[in-house]
Amino acid sequence: MSRTPRFGTFSIVACDPERQEWGVAVQSKFIAVGAVVPWAQAKVGAVATQAFSNVQYGPMGLEMLREGRSAADVVRRLTEPDPRRDHRQLGVVDRNGGAASFTGKNCMNWAGHEVGDGFACQGNILFGPTVVTAMARSFETTPGDLPERMLAALAAGQREGGDRRGMQSAALLIVREKGGYDEGSDRWVDIRVDDHPAPIEELKRVFRLYDLTMLSREDPSTLLSTTPEVTRTLQHELSVLGYYTGRNSGAWDEATQQAYLKFVHENNFENKIRTDGKIWPSILNHLKERSQAETERRSTTVPIVPGALDRGPGARAGASPSPSKKRSKGDPPE
Repeated sequence: MSRTPRFGTFSIVACDPERQEWGVAVQSKFIAVGAVVPWAQAKVGAVATQAFSNVQYGPMGLEMLREGRSAADVVRRLTEPDPRRDHRQLGVVDRNGGAASFTGKNCMNWAGHEVGDGFACQGNILFGPTVVTAMARSFETTPGDLPERMLAALAAGQREGGDRRGMQSAALLIVREKGGYDEGSDRWVDIRVDDHPAPIEELKRVFRLYDLTMLSREDPSTLLSTTPEVTRTLQHELSVLGYYTGRNSGAWDEATQQAYLKFVHENNFENKIRTDGKIWPSILNHLKERSQAETERRSTTVPIVPGALDRGPGARAGASPSPSKKRSKGDPPE
């Protein structure tokens, strides 16, 4: 008889009813926990299935939530007919922010959960009950939006010992209607760390990169106008990277705008394109970092092709890196 692997995990299911977001954050001493535990659908709810995990709880739970059932009702309907329910653990949050959790009496110790307003924390094979308690208090008191609060909850659980076998993988899944790439899906945040000695810290690092390129969470009051000073900075950094070949005039002209848009598109900032003559400070900061890295590369790399270091990643594809010299009779072959 095949058996589902038993693994220790701590997770949080939560929602932000005001922003209409639902999600799951999870960590475990288990490879690629993001492939098993988290399930969510925009305007429906979220499910975390763990311990002696029944992966069918995910799609079945979402189907029940789509029918308008409460989180508590979904937990009951999933676990009551399950002959292995005493080995299962489950957390659910519904479309209205109602939350419920279940911990089977035979889950490996320590195992338990805590349910609050709009969230449920659960875990098994933990150092103790303070893990889920710390997660709950952190989620309730951390300022910011759902990603920040859920990541804070994971970190708080780990500070209390987390999974007593150690750390391996983590994941964060948050959905909202048309929140995915190019509004083509509801997966607003969908990131995983499948195998890492410090998966929660690595998940935070990946989220910072994901946030930079894929999300639009910055305060609009921080937007920068393309003043001559800002534009000269842009022109300089873009020229170092090969996107801009004009003078650093400070004029937000067609050539500068096209160079900037090329950089934005090639570096996956489509979600942050604006047409009002303003730019996000995160893009300018990233541009500065890329420019500095390019300058350092040129000073420490020995070019194989003469002039190759003068181009930068934004240079026109296929362009000659340096003018061809005229060959003279008797020159050695190249």
